[in-house]
Amino acid sequence: MLDGRLAGKVAVITGAASGIGAASARRFVAEGATVVVADVTDDAGGALADEIGATYLHADVTDPDAVAELYRRTASLHGGVDVLFNNAGISPPDDDSILETELDAWRRVQEVNLTSVYLCCKHGIPHLLERGGGSVVNTASFVAVLGAATSQISYTASKGGVLAMSRELGVQFARQNVRVNALCPGPVNTPLLRELFANDPERAARRLVHVPMGRFAEADEIARAAAFLASDDTSFITATSFLVDGGVHAAYVTPL
Repeated sequence: MLDGRLAGKVAVITGAASGIGAASARRFVAEGATVVVADVTDDAGGALADEIGATYLHADVTDPDAVAELYRRTASLHGGVDVLFNNAGISPPDDDSILETELDAWRRVQEVNLTSVYLCCKHGIPHLLERGGGSVVNTASFVAVLGAATSQISYTASKGGVLAMSRELGVQFARQNVRVNALCPGPVNTPLLRELFANDPERAARRLVHVPMGRFAEADEIARAAAFLASDDTSFITATSFLVDGGVHAAYVTPL
């Protein structure tokens, strides 16, 4: 265990079988939390849960009944819920320029990236209220605050929606001791990013040049930020956009 700042907390992490979610599950457990790994990838999710001593629950986060059941089962197994890390997301190749992206791709991304956060907050926050408060961390993105010529139009719009919803919920529930913050990662060295750039190194290089630190983030760096937002160290932080992007949002000209 690290400093145990999540000791006694029950945390549900969606999209937890890989990438930022898996790194965060490991980090939360190391910080003392009881973690529920929620995903639709049963083999990877189950293996991760076994590895770190967590609970795996299959959950399609676009299904209202499945989301409600996820939190009901978590509360039944572990006595309640203290932290929601709503992290599930997709970035498929058919989400591109608005001139190329078809309606089915738009809707699919919105369902996973934005509607799932709505559902997880709708069904999860009541469990936090039952505990007298807690923390909600919603994964948005640095693209929610910046424009990009290398567009993924539905992804960008969905993350902007997560940002606005997190801000509103943070204000709405502030006096009920429920903090809601949007975590905004920059480009992260995850399977999702590697797959996106595997066949297009020029596109990867075009994006990397805008990162002042000269590299993409590692998943554990984002996991550390998620653990911070989940913890009581952020007792007076809510309705914020927490950028962990290597300085991308502030850069005009980057170092050589």
